[in-house]
Amino acid sequence: MRAIVQRVSSASVTEVDSEMISSIGRGLMVLVGIGRDDTTSDLETLTKQILTLKVFSDETSGASWKKSVKDIDGEVLCVSQFTLFATTPKGKPDFHRAMASGPSRDLYGSFLKRMGELYKPEKIKDGRFGAMMDVRLTNEGPVTFTLDSRKFEYVDPPPASASKKTPAAQVKQTARAEAMTAPEPKGVALAATSEE
Repeated sequence: MRAIVQRVSSASVTEVDSEMISSIGRGLMVLVGIGRDDTTSDLETLTKQILTLKVFSDETSGASWKKSVKDIDGEVLCVSQFTLFATTPKGKPDFHRAMASGPSRDLYGSFLKRMGELYKPEKIKDGRFGAMMDVRLTNEGPVTFTLDSRKFEYVDPPPASASKKTPAAQVKQTARAEAMTAPEPKGVALAATSEE
């Protein structure tokens, strides 16, 4: 599960026919992508990352990166964004890593509910799932973060042929090099001298 989080002074979402769906004042604009194998565990991780992310300044001390959106009593506008899981082979977007629309709608609904449970439901705003929308925002900074619920961020492993030597192979090579460069023991050298 992936999110693009922007610190904003304001943000809004309208449908293409100009009907206002949601708007917020100061807070976070969050684009949310759901991967095809995401679960409630990913949901739990991402909601906590978003709500504890310290992107706001402490107005008393002036220090940067001290306050979360909860600390400033800010708002959060979330918009589902399946394109965050696109790959672009030969320039053409491919969306096979994104979860299908039906289960994605359900998990996204659970995501919004959990955001409200961890903060305040009235502070969590939403777009319209699956709709064509216009998103407008004023990014403060600009400040933008990419958050991911997975440690390795869905990166495909390199092919086996491109991998480096295994540790065992490296040990053998090191031992062979040491044997070739090591000085002969003194006992061996004396024996050779006496034979001459």
